[in-house]
Amino acid sequence: MNPVATADLTRLLFDGRYEQAHKDIGELLLDPIFDPREGLTMNEAGKLAYERSRVVHAALERPVEILRDPWRLFALAEWPSLVDVSTFSLLMVHYNLSFGTVIEHGDRPELKDLVDELDRLDSFSPYMATELGYGNNVAAMRTEAVYDAASETFVLNTPDALAQKHMSYSGFQDVPKLAVVMARLKTDGKDHGVYPFLVPISDGSRLHEGVHAAPCPEKPVQGLDNGVTWFDHVRVPRRNLLHGDMGGFDENGAFRPSSGNQRKRFLRAMSRILPGRLCVSSSAVGAGRASVYIALRFAAQRLTNAPGRNDLPVIEYRSHQLALFTALSKVYAMTLLLNHAKREFVAVPDAVPAELNHLISITKALSTWEMTEVVATCRERCGAQGIFSVNRIADYGSLLQGLVTAEGDNQVLLATTAGQIIAQGQAEGEAPSEAPDPTGRDLRDTAFLLAALRHREQELLRAARASMADETRERTYLDAWNDTMNTGLAMARVRGVRTALECFVEAAEEAETEPVRTALGLLASLYALTEVQREAGWYLARGVFTADQVEELPQALDALCVLIQPHTETLISGFNLSPELLRAPIAADDYVAAFQRRTGAFGPAGAQITTGS
Repeated sequence: MNPVATADLTRLLFDGRYEQAHKDIGELLLDPIFDPREGLTMNEAGKLAYERSRVVHAALERPVEILRDPWRLFALAEWPSLVDVSTFSLLMVHYNLSFGTVIEHGDRPELKDLVDELDRLDSFSPYMATELGYGNNVAAMRTEAVYDAASETFVLNTPDALAQKHMSYSGFQDVPKLAVVMARLKTDGKDHGVYPFLVPISDGSRLHEGVHAAPCPEKPVQGLDNGVTWFDHVRVPRRNLLHGDMGGFDENGAFRPSSGNQRKRFLRAMSRILPGRLCVSSSAVGAGRASVYIALRFAAQRLTNAPGRNDLPVIEYRSHQLALFTALSKVYAMTLLLNHAKREFVAVPDAVPAELNHLISITKALSTWEMTEVVATCRERCGAQGIFSVNRIADYGSLLQGLVTAEGDNQVLLATTAGQIIAQGQAEGEAPSEAPDPTGRDLRDTAFLLAALRHREQELLRAARASMADETRERTYLDAWNDTMNTGLAMARVRGVRTALECFVEAAEEAETEPVRTALGLLASLYALTEVQREAGWYLARGVFTADQVEELPQALDALCVLIQPHTETLISGFNLSPELLRAPIAADDYVAAFQRRTGAFGPAGAQITTGS
């Protein structure tokens, strides 16, 4: 392995911030507290996640400091899920969603005791926004906080079953909890919209008076205390309103909301959702990298038969190469796209422009969908070994199922983003974009492939705008959107793919060593061709590719696998993962011996044990 090439890849993959933002968090996971524990009940696993979260908190700087450095927050999102997906969930809810909301909207002297309580992690902070009846429409939530001027308190109440807070961590009553609860602020009979409140949930022995909780059904792998929570006229001190710049109380004790409408104030109150999407994507690509790392290391040792041979590593088969090298290309593409989105986010200190909001939303949806496919592919390609939790990949599959839903369900999020993009520009009479000329073009030419993706994006956008503007038949707005939605979703997805490929090409050009430049160029071509193949019929029908080129796509992909194979060990070395950190037996240098040690199994002395499972 070339250490210079490894360092070059690490620089590109971690955006030059591995040493300052990532290294100590990765090394922290070597602590024995993160060793796999088998035979735990789901509740025991959940309690262990709380213990592990405290270990992480104690080893790093305080949450308030981490929030000041978004790169540090994103790194914290990326690593813990590699060894415990539940620890990731607890940390991100506490650090980003809840404590981030407190710091943004409630960092006032009269709240210092509560801020310090959360900063010290004396109490964990669940984030209670989603309601049982209002999952994808949180702005319509029903939980209410009615102000009582006489006592200077809010009365927090759940008016009906649909308004119960759903999925928040409220099940373990022996863990102190101080939640951020989103509720409708009402004064003198007027509804001012949704605001965040700090609400004590449990004191470490029981739920507080008026707070009720019931556990959600068990989830695979994650043993956390997700629950349904409701409030029965709970008194909350006035100071616990996290109003920030969204309003306040005047000298007469009357609440005055800030200027603007309720929607604007709601989006401001939910401001931590946007960096949360980058945290979710960070965890997703981290799991994707680990899955590919494990699967490729296993594939280099896992023996199978071949014509005339009985001991061929399975990675020598082109079918195995295409599946795992494509997964590797997606991992690189999504990592580089996410780095781009992070840089753009950090560069904007105040109001987030629409284009950046679109970029982050598309990145979240595309990266979590792509990594879901990557993890599923890697699990399958590891055979029966991929099923075991000790080999990690199956657990990552459970993690990804949660990530595609967290901080906005992907389908809803991408549809909303597509609708906003469609509404931004021209509609009637928009000229078609010019298709690139395919004549004589090399299928590995990323400039040509980028032009093809850009053409598809522009044509889908033009078609979507024309569809929404079509007045030749009588339709409601819902009818028009339903006629347009799937085109819009395809447009938003290909915009993400196109942006990812641009980042991929740029990374290859910025590589400081020739082996890395070559490897990344080949991998970028594989990623782009895989995307083109998804919609080959569309490209063929519009003359972007010739019939001969479309027929050549499978051969071109196979040929790229041959060229990429010598670089795979170097390409995964840049992830800065190790068998010691992941503790997955099939990722070890001698996976048979590692699996024997883990299970207590043994074979005849001196016998060579191999598996095709």
